[in-house]
Amino acid sequence: MDLGLRDQVVVITGGSSGIGYETARLFAAEGARVVIAARREEQLAKAAASIEASTSASVDTVSADVTRLDDLDRLVAFVRDRHRRIDVLVNNAGTGTYKPFLEVTDEELRHGMEINFFAQFRLTQRFAPMMIEQGSGVVVNVSGATAIRVTAPPFLSSCTGPAKAAENRLSKILASELGGYGIRVVAVVPGLVDTEERFAKWGREFGGGHLADEGAAANRLEWGKGIARPGHAWGTPGEIADLIVFAASGRSTYVNGAVLVADGGEDKS
Repeated sequence: MDLGLRDQVVVITGGSSGIGYETARLFAAEGARVVIAARREEQLAKAAASIEASTSASVDTVSADVTRLDDLDRLVAFVRDRHRRIDVLVNNAGTGTYKPFLEVTDEELRHGMEINFFAQFRLTQRFAPMMIEQGSGVVVNVSGATAIRVTAPPFLSSCTGPAKAAENRLSKILASELGGYGIRVVAVVPGLVDTEERFAKWGREFGGGHLADEGAAANRLEWGKGIARPGHAWGTPGEIADLIVFAASGRSTYVNGAVLVADGGEDKS
C-alpha cells in the first residue's frame, strides 16, 4: 500500500529511541525526508546511522531539549532552512513520573507539564505557520494511557495523567482551529509499551531500583497480566509507530481530531 509519504518532510521529537525511533524508521522506509530531534547527540547519531543503513534514506538530526524555547526555535529554523517546509510533525518526546501523589515534587510537576503538554503546544505553534503557508500538514501528538484512565501501581499517574489528558484535548481543539487551513491533528494513545528507558524510570521511581535486576522481565509480565492480548500484554514501539505513520499518511485524510488508542484491548470499562 502506497501511503503517499515519499519526499514528505517529517519532524519527530524524541526520535532517537523507542517509539520515536521506530516511527522515524518507518517514515524513512516510506521515502520521507526525516528529521529526528532528541537531547543526546551521540544517541541521535547512532539512531540516524541505523535508520540510514536499513532504509538507504538520509536522516537529519537536531540536538534539542523540548523544554527549552531556544532549542525549539533552533529546530524550527533548521527545518525551514534545510527543507523549506514541514509536512508532518510528530510530537513524541515526553515522559512520566510514577510516584504517589503525596510524593510528587513541585519541580516534577512543572517538568511533567513542560515536557509533555507545553512542548507539544509550543512546537506546534511554531511549525503551524509553515503548514498554513503551504496549505497542508499533519500533527500527531503522542499521548499516553494515563490520559484516559486511572492506573494502579506502578503506573501511578497523578502527575503525568493530567498532562497527557491536556495533549488529547489540545489535539481536538487544534483539529478544529487549524482544519480550515488544510491541517489535520490527531492524538495517538499508547498502552503498555515495552521500552528500556521507561522500565528504568519505573525502577528508579517506583521500585527503588529493583527493575534493573534479573527479575525485571518477570515483574513486567506480572504487571501486564490480564490487561491485553494473552501472551502479548506489552506492546512494542513498532506497533505504535505503525499507527502513527498511518495516521499521518494520505490514507488517513478523513481522520482529524481523533484520539486513537493502541493498547491491545487494555481498557475493560
